[in-house]
Amino acid sequence: MFHIDMDAFFASVEQLTRPTLAGRPVLVGGAGGRGVVAGASYEARVYGARSAMPMHQARRLVGSSAVVLPPRIDVYRVVSARVFGVVREFAPVIETLSFDEAFGEPTELAGASVDDAAAFAQEMRTAIREQTGLPASVGFGTGKQIAKIASGLAKPDGLRVIEPSRQLAFLQELPVRKLWGIGPVSGDRLARLGVETIGDLAAMSDTEVASVLGQTVGPSLHQLAKGIDHRPVAERASAKQISAESTFATDIVDLVGLRAAVLAAASDAHRRLLDDGRGARTVVVKLRRSDMSVLTRSSTLTAATTDLDVLTTAALKVMLDPLEIGPIRLVGVGYAGLSDIRQDSLFPELDADPGATQAPSDVPRGVQIPRGPRDDDDLPTGTDVSHVDHGHGWVQGGGHGFVTVRFETRTSGPGRTRTFRMPEAGLTRADPLASLDWDQAGDDAEKKSATP
Repeated sequence: MFHIDMDAFFASVEQLTRPTLAGRPVLVGGAGGRGVVAGASYEARVYGARSAMPMHQARRLVGSSAVVLPPRIDVYRVVSARVFGVVREFAPVIETLSFDEAFGEPTELAGASVDDAAAFAQEMRTAIREQTGLPASVGFGTGKQIAKIASGLAKPDGLRVIEPSRQLAFLQELPVRKLWGIGPVSGDRLARLGVETIGDLAAMSDTEVASVLGQTVGPSLHQLAKGIDHRPVAERASAKQISAESTFATDIVDLVGLRAAVLAAASDAHRRLLDDGRGARTVVVKLRRSDMSVLTRSSTLTAATTDLDVLTTAALKVMLDPLEIGPIRLVGVGYAGLSDIRQDSLFPELDADPGATQAPSDVPRGVQIPRGPRDDDDLPTGTDVSHVDHGHGWVQGGGHGFVTVRFETRTSGPGRTRTFRMPEAGLTRADPLASLDWDQAGDDAEKKSATP
């Protein structure tokens, strides 16, 4: 079984379609006060930047050389479809986890040698590079757990095959947090018990594991720690809801603590939403009180969106005050009403309250800032544009009535910049997919099949 993981996928696609960014520290995500890094190039990771980090922190680490761009979900979806189209040529049945990850189990490799598996992986990686221009890392193991860990160790742009005879020893030497399903809370809980490695977890009794990790997930995690992983590769059905939740060691008893927890859960769920590639129209907040009763509240937007500020605003509106409902031990945020139809790329304000904008994080809850009239000439950094004389490009920056555009696509090589005084009659917003410069027939097919 193999696990394929595209390297720094969002940032790599930006560097692919905007050649000037090759070799530069690229951060993909929201640039606002609550912006979170959705993807970081390896050049940015050298400075310590990483996915899921607050954007302001990542920018501070990288410094003035950071290039911050908004996510272009439609572009990632089409590229992902082409990548997995190549993968299906090698393994017809794959299980996609997100835009950039999938499992496969080629029947011809049953009982194959390590060299055979490595040759297969190299041929697949080469085909992906040739047909998309992107690097991929591949890991092989006898089960999903080993394969996924192996692909992580192969990064960036490499392959790793774990021999069946040494898989158990390899697995049990790893930190327990490497085990798929062990998060920060459960990891800390195990660490307090002296369980540092996967081998330590495997050595625990069934009763001990269930008491620490719960009766539901504990037994399955215990099996994985022992190297027992019989999960088959199966095509993944589209999720109906994407969510994230956390249980807290100490109950939340005030609105400040709950607000922080909701923001964190909304951000975690948002990263999964971006991986999924669809927008959400309904935001659900789940609160479990100390007496184990559960309260849920939801808010439905006017249109599906992937805009984090819009989604977090909706979540904050419906959360309840712990002083009124009692202490809270679990907080979750979910996104439902998932749809490929999104309007946030051009008009994110359609999803917000009429006459109000999202308040920055330092503005008290409930205070609304009036929204000024939309400036039709406003072209934020990262916007795809087209000029009658210069072709397709993207906005590098602007202000004070001027905008600077870099004209380039995937096939053009690094392009030239032009600065325009706005309004510029020859400059218009463009379809982001034009930056790929792929044949239209292939693009149409990929749009239809691109559902991770």
